[in-house]
Amino acid sequence: MFKGFGNLAGMVKGVQELQGRMGQMQERLAQIRVEGTAGGGMVVATMNGQQKLLSCRIEPSLLASGDSEMIEDLVVSAINQAAENAREAAANEMSSLTGDLDMPGLDQALAKFGLGDNGQG
Repeated sequence: MFKGFGNLAGMVKGVQELQGRMGQMQERLAQIRVEGTAGGGMVVATMNGQQKLLSCRIEPSLLASGDSEMIEDLVVSAINQAAENAREAAANEMSSLTGDLDMPGLDQALAKFGLGDNGQG
């Protein structure tokens, strides 16, 4: 009748450990810097690992062109690329922090949120 409690206790311990590691991960993600570029580097967006946009640099010559539609497209492209790089950095951090936890199904659960290895090591 009580066989399942050992597994439950192990899962609770694993969840508690995961919570502690998640705090560490958030701190590390805040320190990570990734970039996305567009227009051959004329637009550079910088984000942290939490996908917070930190800066967006536009070359003065591009601004001088006055082509607002092209500038807008390049800014969006650079930000999207930076966001993808930030997601990849977060996934790598998540894998490194959860890799040794023995929690069946954790990889699949994280994959649903775009985190974890997803078998794409």
